[in-house]
Amino acid sequence: MSEWLINMISGVLLLGGGSFGVIGGLGLLRFPDFYTRLHAAGMTDTLVALMIIAGLILQTGLTLLTLKLILILLFLLFTTPTASHALARAAMADGLAPEVKSRAGEPPSTT
Repeated sequence: MSEWLINMISGVLLLGGGSFGVIGGLGLLRFPDFYTRLHAAGMTDTLVALMIIAGLILQTGLTLLTLKLILILLFLLFTTPTASHALARAAMADGLAPEVKSRAGEPPSTT
């Protein structure tokens, strides 16, 4: 019974991580400017890594592989937001302004 429950929770985490990854990919295609795309990529990248690695940890049990997966997860949880922040700062330093809609129905401006 407990093995079945662990497999179900792991399956939900793995499928949820894959689903959020696809949704994040669609966000990269749909959002209008660099900063909103960066937000979609950074948020989904962190969430997808957390869900998939948590599902894999449940599948491996208590082994050396679990420790390795936890170390990979910690590495990703520290580097992914840092990389997104560095990209946003580099874009701001380069002068890339976010698109802002001023009124409903008007095209976005870059001011």
